[in-house]
Amino acid sequence: MQRTVILASTSRYRRELLTRLHLPFEVHAPDVDETAHAGETPRALAERLALEKANAVAARFPDAVVIGSDQVADLAGEALGKPGDHARATAQLRRMRGQTLIFQTAVAVVCHVTGFVQRDIAPVRVVFRDLSDAAIERYLLAEQPYDCAGSAKSEGFGIALLDAIDSDDPTALIGLPLIRTCRMLRAAGVDLL
Repeated sequence: MQRTVILASTSRYRRELLTRLHLPFEVHAPDVDETAHAGETPRALAERLALEKANAVAARFPDAVVIGSDQVADLAGEALGKPGDHARATAQLRRMRGQTLIFQTAVAVVCHVTGFVQRDIAPVRVVFRDLSDAAIERYLLAEQPYDCAGSAKSEGFGIALLDAIDSDDPTALIGLPLIRTCRMLRAAGVDLL
């Protein structure tokens, strides 16, 4: 029996990525407080939130295999979240110019009825160009990435902001590490191929 697969997310980027697997799935909002705990590293925050999101939805659908994911942009140990507006995005990109960030992208897969729980993290090292204020403004007006951690969409025009990307799971930078997700889904008993 194939269990229902649920993506515990409101992210359209994660939804689009998961469709690449040609797997039927549902989407349900996890309703999780994403506030960092005192002293929590960006990596620990991403891991905790991915698991909390999966568990929150699995509590409502205990027979389902639930995928939770979270991404935190890590600038020298400081978590940069989604900017939400133009002014905050401008400030983020100014701080990031010429810097190397680690985008900590965590994924968790759980099924409460079987007791299955796995989680992993796919860090992505990203080197930003030394951007002028004019280049930052042109980019933000063109793409308006206010719902993206770190204010940049590498799958779009944001690639022009970067000098290098280093990752062993290429979709992690967009928001869901599909290689790790596939591995966990297979371990949970979901047939992919």
